[in-house]
Amino acid sequence: MPIPVQAALWGLLGGSALLLGAAVAWFVRVPPRVIAGVMAFGSGVLVSALAFELMDEAYARGGFVPAALGFLGGAAAYTVANVVVSRGGGAHRKRSGEQQQRAAEGSGLAIAVGALLDGIPEAVAIGATLLEGAGVSLVTVAAVFLSNVPEGLSSAAGMRRAGRGAGFVFGVWTGIALASGAAALLGNVALAGADPGAVAAVNAVAAGAILAMLADTMIPEAFEEAREYTGLITASGFLVAFVLSRAGG
Repeated sequence: MPIPVQAALWGLLGGSALLLGAAVAWFVRVPPRVIAGVMAFGSGVLVSALAFELMDEAYARGGFVPAALGFLGGAAAYTVANVVVSRGGGAHRKRSGEQQQRAAEGSGLAIAVGALLDGIPEAVAIGATLLEGAGVSLVTVAAVFLSNVPEGLSSAAGMRRAGRGAGFVFGVWTGIALASGAAALLGNVALAGADPGAVAAVNAVAAGAILAMLADTMIPEAFEEAREYTGLITASGFLVAFVLSRAGG
């Protein structure tokens, strides 16, 4: 199977976790603390993946400068885009409580754009791991999948509380899942044969954007319900992903 097609399928797999989480939230009443715990665990998994997969790879390929500049650039780009989306009504897109209900009227588009904003760096990161031809980084895919389940779950629960219909909720997550596959494919194609410094910068950009997303959206949502247990659960997710990455290496 061609490498770009593999990238698309792996990206789609990671994005499909959003649909899985949304379906669980739609048909099962999940306690907010459980949602928060899963989100905290997924955050820890993602932090481990971006530290030991994306940034390690970026440094190995391009050295310190491309890795550092890309990392800061990704965090800055995500932050600017997130501010725009948040002011448009998408600030609480990952919230499972009443926050979405109190959001500005007409925030549906902002929520959808915000979800896309959160998912693209992860998908690009998946596509980039296939560049060496040695197979996808299963740790990165697992990290994205595990973080997307609570994201879809939390957001869908909040959307339902806000009175949004099934068509909107599942339409948003289906679109984001497909976009994740497309982003992984495009990232792989665009970076194939590229200069190692450019690949390093892209990996680092994805890592910076993901870390900024975690700090801005996922960890605050987890802490709101899990409170004093958030740190321990997040650390557990980090450790599990770290062990998997070392075992796979």
